[in-house]
Amino acid sequence: MMIRRLLADRSGNFGMLTALLTVPLIGSAGMAIDFGHAMSLRTQLYAAADAAAVGAISQKSNAVTQAMTMSGDGALSVGQTDARSIFLAQMQGELTASNVSVDVKVSKVSNQLNSQVTFSAAVPTTFMQIFGRSTIDISGTANAVFQTAAFMNFYILLDNTPSMGVGATPTDVATMEKNTSDTCAFACHVVSDAGVEDPKSYYNVAKNNKVTLRIDVVRQATQQLTQTAKTQRVSDNQFSMGVYTFGKRAQDANLTTISNPITDLDKVATYTNAVDLMSIPYQGYNNDQQTSFDNALTQMKTIIGDQGDGNTQTQPQKILFFVSDGVGDSNKPSTCTKATTGGRCQEPIDTSFCKPLKDKGIKIAVLYTTYLPLPKNSWYNSWIKPFQSQIPTKMAECASPGLYFEVTPTDGIAQAMNALFLKVIRMPRITS
Repeated sequence: MMIRRLLADRSGNFGMLTALLTVPLIGSAGMAIDFGHAMSLRTQLYAAADAAAVGAISQKSNAVTQAMTMSGDGALSVGQTDARSIFLAQMQGELTASNVSVDVKVSKVSNQLNSQVTFSAAVPTTFMQIFGRSTIDISGTANAVFQTAAFMNFYILLDNTPSMGVGATPTDVATMEKNTSDTCAFACHVVSDAGVEDPKSYYNVAKNNKVTLRIDVVRQATQQLTQTAKTQRVSDNQFSMGVYTFGKRAQDANLTTISNPITDLDKVATYTNAVDLMSIPYQGYNNDQQTSFDNALTQMKTIIGDQGDGNTQTQPQKILFFVSDGVGDSNKPSTCTKATTGGRCQEPIDTSFCKPLKDKGIKIAVLYTTYLPLPKNSWYNSWIKPFQSQIPTKMAECASPGLYFEVTPTDGIAQAMNALFLKVIRMPRITS
């Protein structure tokens, strides 16, 4: 009878069920806490891995510097070391005591740097130990990619022919006109065949009156450009520069190498001191036909050679940096684009000589130093003024898309050259 009543009694069921469910309920809650804690640590480790992967191959990183000196593909040991250091530097608090392992891979493939940071850790549990689980394993991988800066060779062609002897500013032009018997704005540089400077040449008139010539400003701007390149390069060997003029003397006017393309930009600046106005043996020598853009561009095409992809120093991208006032003056009796006088051809640049360079993939950056109107000069009024408006148009046509810049006498040529240079190096490049 008592047994029957005991079996029929339901008054203690809730307490019994509660006791039976307490362990799994506490275990489930504890499991959520342990997993939540593990996921929080995993998030911190991912942040550290991301920072390490990106930091190891950032633009100014040691890995990029090492990659720029490599001739081929391969692992970047300094990048691996840096990535590991960045990752471990962010381990703090509980993570410093955790068993965190990290594997780092940083490599260069063509022009691309790849970094991979993989981590794993065993996070101790608290509540899950009830079920015999002492740790939770967490892991993850962070990847980053960086395209290295392009290697570039700059071939700087400076027009140093007599027309670049004009005063650099309207004030300089006025000073020259005031101090010359024929109100000439050009500082003709007269040097005899024996190399003796004519003290009465207008070149010396300019020097004696502290007149700055267009060629002076171009020389100084080129030297400043080498310093801009130094501040912008990722590695010491990223940029090479060569400097060329149309010749030292009119008697043997031919493309002249001031500096071959070299990475020592300080030396390039020093060599550029030699850039000066082309000399003539006497006024009117060779009917003033000393500016052949046709010959200069043809010779530059041979010097520059084939275009590279920019991925390595041995295959640099090549850019012709052309600075001129845009008026050709040479003997072209049959192919001149304008009327001639005795075979003398004065014309805007003939862009058919720019095309072969661009067809080879060579970029042409053109800095047009505005050809100043000279209303007091009868020859200018007869022969140049009729096509004055076409000069900038043709110079722009010679340039590669987006790489044309005109600078007037009141503008800064150095600033213009720097702006054009920065535009060149920041242009996106197509990679395969």
